[in-house]
Amino acid sequence: MPKAYLIPAPALITALMTSVIYAQEKLPEPVLPVQKVVLFSSGVGYFEHFGNVRGEGITELRFDQKQLNDVLKSLVLQDLDGGMVSALQYPSSNPLEKTLSSFQVDLSSNPSLASLLQQLRGTQLSLELVGEKYQGTILGVEERKVQEKKEAEPITVWYVNLLDGSSIRQIELDRVTRFELKDPELQNELTKALQAIARSRNQDKKTVTIRFSGQGERRVRLGYVVESPVWKTSYRLVLTDDSNLLQGWAIVENQTDNDWNNVQLSLVSGQPISFVMNLYQPLYVTRPEVKLELYESLRPQTYEGGLSMDATNELASRKSLERGFFEKQANRSAAAMAPGAADALISTPIDPTASIRSLASGARVGELFEYTVGNVSLPRQQSAMIPIVSDKIGVEKVSIYNASVLPNNPLNGAEITNKTDKHLLQGPITVFDDGSYAGDAKIDNLPPGEKRLLSYGIDLQTLVQTRIEQQSEIVAGKIVKGVLDLTHKSRKKTTYDLQNKSDRDKTVILEHPITPDWQLVQSPEPVETTQSLYRFKIQTPRQTKKSLDITEEKVHRQTVAVLPADIDLLIRYTRTGTLPESVRKALSDVISRKQAIADLQRQIDQKNQQIERITREQSRIRENMRTVDSNSQYYNRLLTKLNEQETQLETIQAETDQIKTRVDKAQEELERLVSSLTLE
Repeated sequence: MPKAYLIPAPALITALMTSVIYAQEKLPEPVLPVQKVVLFSSGVGYFEHFGNVRGEGITELRFDQKQLNDVLKSLVLQDLDGGMVSALQYPSSNPLEKTLSSFQVDLSSNPSLASLLQQLRGTQLSLELVGEKYQGTILGVEERKVQEKKEAEPITVWYVNLLDGSSIRQIELDRVTRFELKDPELQNELTKALQAIARSRNQDKKTVTIRFSGQGERRVRLGYVVESPVWKTSYRLVLTDDSNLLQGWAIVENQTDNDWNNVQLSLVSGQPISFVMNLYQPLYVTRPEVKLELYESLRPQTYEGGLSMDATNELASRKSLERGFFEKQANRSAAAMAPGAADALISTPIDPTASIRSLASGARVGELFEYTVGNVSLPRQQSAMIPIVSDKIGVEKVSIYNASVLPNNPLNGAEITNKTDKHLLQGPITVFDDGSYAGDAKIDNLPPGEKRLLSYGIDLQTLVQTRIEQQSEIVAGKIVKGVLDLTHKSRKKTTYDLQNKSDRDKTVILEHPITPDWQLVQSPEPVETTQSLYRFKIQTPRQTKKSLDITEEKVHRQTVAVLPADIDLLIRYTRTGTLPESVRKALSDVISRKQAIADLQRQIDQKNQQIERITREQSRIRENMRTVDSNSQYYNRLLTKLNEQETQLETIQAETDQIKTRVDKAQEELERLVSSLTLE
């Protein structure tokens, strides 16, 4: 079994005692408490600390290592009573291997005892064995193969060679019980290397030390931006016959290492640009190795970068956040229940708005909107819900139909109008109708004065059927230089049949998709148009049916080259009564010429078929002539037949050439006619 070697480090103990003495001389001031928190919906938060320091004051802040880049990028400080910020210190984040390699004793590769002693060659070393003690200068370390038993495999034994005066001693490392370095400088380097290894075990938390210089007790403040959980919103929409109220809650998390005690909390909706830049990690540039030429006295030239970066961030101007305290809940339900009326209380629907009042004030800050709440207390690593909206809101109950969502029924919904002066951030909405849960909805960002639709259930008492009719026709045409230019008009009629089976009148918002290049014609005017939808409003009395016709047209052009066009296609166009008579007559002339050329081409094909048939017959005759006597009567007969066929072939070929000449002439005349044909 390998032995464990103990290397005492008296210098390390001395260093630790020194650091304790120094800490007692100048202790940091208590951590400045958080007084203001601004959370953004883009995932960052601004935190401001405020407190007092005395004289040469020191305060500390602790951050996760991943937060330090944001802190170094955004930290701002102020001494309010004439003092100055003298220094800001934080632990370096040099890679451990690079830090260890900078010491005289390199522990970066986790060296063995033999490797460590090899690094210390030339150093005075004191060794203790059982009953023996040696001292000398390390010459080196060597290994030997030793076979303890004849049948066993050789084992490796390490020896350290010590120079003691004029003699050299070889000492087996396994026998050594204690090592001591006699060089204080090397011992100190070894101690520092071990300290660096110990510090590397806790890399998650970093302490930033801030020094303020001045006289007496002074007020100081500091702020910074770090990554924070996105604050969220959750709404309750309470629908009643008398009024409609929207109640909004902000959901915030304190994921910092500081408790929030009576802080001013601001919640900002908007998306300010924020990024992370690696300012904490030391960066090293790889430089090329340049070999000096002996006959030159110049050193390698170092060139600085020629590109500078201005990292100044312009902060948007803010309105004052000092809005004082907000009163607690003061209103109570006017309809107080008599003592002992528990059954009546249970049967009465809950009023979600009776005991909740918004604790936030809202204000626009540039292009952003901010909710501010005073005196918020939230322990670290805890979450909270804070009421930020409790206002009347415009609501019209509607049913919303979209065939792509649900083909046969609309959805129960509402058209809400933000009549508050607050920007409503996106989030879920739980709807209560007449004291009962009606469903859940989701709303997008809603600035003041704007409208939104929301749906929260299926309207089973309203049925919808959809019918679609389509047709297309040619409405105009002309010929320009042999090209037929046609104008088509396509028409699509969509009929929505609605049946209200309930006992109350309903307003239905019907969403019809917008199809590119199609226009509404002979249709009602939509009450609203989005990027992809038309919205129509239909009043449907109770127990009645209602229909809505939406007609759309699309006009598009089609060009057809007359010369290569198929005859059947041209014939179909000549039968289209919407084309001008001159165009149809010209097309008829072209058709006649193309048919004549086609007839001539069929004649050529027939002639070619005759030639092919006679050629096959001649091949058969010549084959027979090879097998019979050339002086026989049958041979002469075959020869006569062959001569007759040759004459027939010459006649057919001549006729074919004549027809081809006629085809070429007719084709040339057709091309000349078509190329010059222009009829508006």
